[in-house]
Amino acid sequence: MTLKKTMAALLMCVLVLGSIPVRAEVVTISVAGSMTDAFKKLAGAFEQANPGITVQLNFASSGALAKQISQGAPADIFVSANTTWMDYLVEKKFIDGADVRIFAHNSLVFVGGKDRKVGSLDDLAGLDRIALGSPASVPAGEYAEQAMRAAGVYEKLLAANKFIMAKDVRQALMYADRGEADGAFVYRTDALLAENVVILYTVPTALYPRIDYPLAMTITGRGKPAVRSVFAFLNGKEALGIIELFGFLAPDGTPGHP
Repeated sequence: MTLKKTMAALLMCVLVLGSIPVRAEVVTISVAGSMTDAFKKLAGAFEQANPGITVQLNFASSGALAKQISQGAPADIFVSANTTWMDYLVEKKFIDGADVRIFAHNSLVFVGGKDRKVGSLDDLAGLDRIALGSPASVPAGEYAEQAMRAAGVYEKLLAANKFIMAKDVRQALMYADRGEADGAFVYRTDALLAENVVILYTVPTALYPRIDYPLAMTITGRGKPAVRSVFAFLNGKEALGIIELFGFLAPDGTPGHP
């Protein structure tokens, strides 16, 4: 082959390779459902600044996500709505405990129609249908159960068949917002998204553990540079500003925006 033909062949290879789109790296984040809107905004902000990395989001209850990960579902980063399910994955060796960070805090409220009056948890006895996430897998439901037990009303309400169990906190909010339940236990951040219900009662924090949102890379994800880049972003000031816009509390406990 002559030099001229060789150069032409090399040029053709360069043109062909240049026409093949560069495949973006994908970072998969499994996120507690109550952070859906905040993480859509976070993912968009990161991708805009890092066009070579795509953030793929998987939303569900913390318990469902943790079990998915423990059964081999792909996940590079996990965000839980309580420490229980994060500890579960640390114990199962899917997450290194040294990587766990507290990402945000939240608070528990009871929502319902404006015409209803709920001044304490004792007033729940006057309602027929109370929605909450299933305590076995939904942290918001677990916090609600703990609060009601501390107030001495849970067993009576359970015996009276008052509860409508939801698959996650957003479904509990939906039941109340559509009028399919008289009220629902949800996070304050979820209540701010409601169309037809309002916060009737803010559950005293003394009745349930502090609502922490731990964040960590998985063992399979922590060795990937793209995952570390996303993780660093989530622990930075820009991410903090975004979660505060959605009503979450900063890791140090300071209040976010209303």
